[in-house]
Amino acid sequence: MKHLLASTCLVAGLLAMTGAARAECGDVTIASMNWQSAEVLAALDKFILTEGYGCNAEVIVGDTVPTITSMIEKGEPDLAPEGWVDLLPDVVNRGIEEGKLIGAAVALSDAAVQGWWIPKYIADANPDIKTIDDAFKHPELFPDPEDKSKGAVHNGPQGWGGTVVTSQLYKAYGGEAANFTLVDTGSAAGLDGSIAKAYERKEGWVGYYWAPTALLGKYEMVKLEHGVPYDAAEWKRCNTVADCPDPKKNDWPKDKVQTLVTKAFAERAGEDVMGYLNKRAWSNDTVNKLMAWMTDNQSSGDDGAKHFLQENEALWKEWVSPEAAEKIKAAL
Repeated sequence: MKHLLASTCLVAGLLAMTGAARAECGDVTIASMNWQSAEVLAALDKFILTEGYGCNAEVIVGDTVPTITSMIEKGEPDLAPEGWVDLLPDVVNRGIEEGKLIGAAVALSDAAVQGWWIPKYIADANPDIKTIDDAFKHPELFPDPEDKSKGAVHNGPQGWGGTVVTSQLYKAYGGEAANFTLVDTGSAAGLDGSIAKAYERKEGWVGYYWAPTALLGKYEMVKLEHGVPYDAAEWKRCNTVADCPDPKKNDWPKDKVQTLVTKAFAERAGEDVMGYLNKRAWSNDTVNKLMAWMTDNQSSGDDGAKHFLQENEALWKEWVSPEAAEKIKAAL
């Protein structure tokens, strides 16, 4: 009878501890932005916080500006896993200074990257091509699909910020004088299709793209260096202004992508949960490959999160406590 009573008390104690852990974290709303990398990261946080730390996590649809503004003004949602803080630095800085936002881990450890890329097979075969200037010495390696006597720089569709910058860099680096044309691919699908077509034929290609993306997880590309340091004043004055007549060579700045948490949630979540959110970071290469898998398998963010956890245990175990790791493994 004493053994039975002791066992009953032990079970009751464990249940109470589990309830306390769940109550400590409580409800948490996680913003899933309307693009693939943010969707899968939100799903990953939901799975880990729910299964590993006993939170009652819910994913809600959001977007950068309204989500971060709402976190500051209304205190909700609780968590924005993939906050592109360079898109609204003044707003984010104000939220942090006023004590309403907390910056957790830099979600993309090597930052979001934009620029000009070439296929890896071209880079491997031509190790002297490392910069935009190097590429412009070889129009024959990057033939214009409409005129093989010229090289071509493939640009994004009209309306994209990256399209404006690429047009200005084309002028700054002397693309026309180097016998290159600037190709308007017309749409996101057109840009993607031009890369896929070149890769399948093992042809040369150079042009604008960015990471993290599923396409760069499928087709291995190498980013060209710009050969000059980043000049913020020049970037603002001319590289990003479509009608500026005299753009200068410039480096393309990386975008800081950081996890943002409301102060209220950070205070109630506890050290273990915030410990995870302060450590959780992955690289562009990891995300590119994961998104390529999701695209090929027409998978949701939830499916992608589980696939990542199953295939990358050594990485994610570094983010969580040993106790949480065992719970997460059991839930898979």
